[in-house]
Amino acid sequence: MLKKGEVKMIHKMLKDGLSKTAIGRKLGISRDTVAKYAKLPEGYVPVIKREPVDTTVDPYLPNIARMLEEAYKLDVLIPNASIYQEIQKLGYRGSMRWMNDVVLRNQLRQKVKDEEPLVRFETKKGQQMQVDWVEFPKDGLSAFVATMGYSRASYVEYVTDEKVDTLIKCHMNAFSYFGGVPEEGLYDNMKTVIIKRNVYGYGKHKFNEQFRDFAEKHCGMKLKVCKPYRAQTKGKVERFNHYLRYSFHNMFKTRLSMMGYKMTLENTNAEVMDWLDFTANSRIHQTTLYKPFDLLAEEQLQLLPLPKPYQGIHPIKATAKSVTQDSKTSNRVNIHIPTRDLQSYDDFIPIIAYMFVPAYSIGGALWH
Repeated sequence: MLKKGEVKMIHKMLKDGLSKTAIGRKLGISRDTVAKYAKLPEGYVPVIKREPVDTTVDPYLPNIARMLEEAYKLDVLIPNASIYQEIQKLGYRGSMRWMNDVVLRNQLRQKVKDEEPLVRFETKKGQQMQVDWVEFPKDGLSAFVATMGYSRASYVEYVTDEKVDTLIKCHMNAFSYFGGVPEEGLYDNMKTVIIKRNVYGYGKHKFNEQFRDFAEKHCGMKLKVCKPYRAQTKGKVERFNHYLRYSFHNMFKTRLSMMGYKMTLENTNAEVMDWLDFTANSRIHQTTLYKPFDLLAEEQLQLLPLPKPYQGIHPIKATAKSVTQDSKTSNRVNIHIPTRDLQSYDDFIPIIAYMFVPAYSIGGALWH
């Protein structure tokens, strides 16, 4: 990765008439590298992608959090020196100064004073996936976001519409990313998921039939919806939405603008996958104090197997269901007769004519 000044120098030398080979010799780089950066617009700012730095304290953060919470309940103060001695017994080999820095960075003592639980696991492993759309109308894009309730691992996919077929495709990609299917999916008022609440009684909602068939029959995932005006019940994905908007989307858009580019479906999806792998799911989560990927490895053992590609609702299944529903609400059963192409009947005419002509000629035996 070249520095900003080196990229500027390449463009300047090209304007001065130097060849790519000559520029490579002057800068001590290959001709191919010069050609690569020559294609980029002037003002290009190189971005160095780095994975979050693992600290020797990270594995002991949950232990430190439990000590602080227990001390708070007992209304006693434990100094960092005592915490340092305790985690040394557990195997910590780093410095006390580094431990103090990480504890301060994660605001563990402040969170305890605010009576906020430091380590929270509200759902069981593999139990729930929370799903939402994040809309970016100025960019003509929407982001499908799915967050696992236990591990907080998240999947993001940018799309240009929010149709039910798109929603199903995004779910299949999310299941592949997580390595399986959770027991239930939690949604708010997505029109492609829920059509009307409490139609068949309290808590018995009318779902989009195609999506219900995909989720429950094809994948084995139960559908669950938030209570009206209680979107905070899917707070895990809501908090991630905020993180996505301000830590990824807005920053990526700004960076592209500096290089003279705009966000597209292709470049945004390519970039967001790197961001998920190397940043969002690899950082220490402020709620669990674990990396989402580490917890996802545990959660995968409880997930349902990945489904086969979804081919849509089978016509026979749909017909049987419509008859069953009608019989529950009325004594009259409407028999569904499928519409056929008239061409299918034309195919039988030559055969029927062939049978009837000889029969008629021998005295009409067939009619009798």
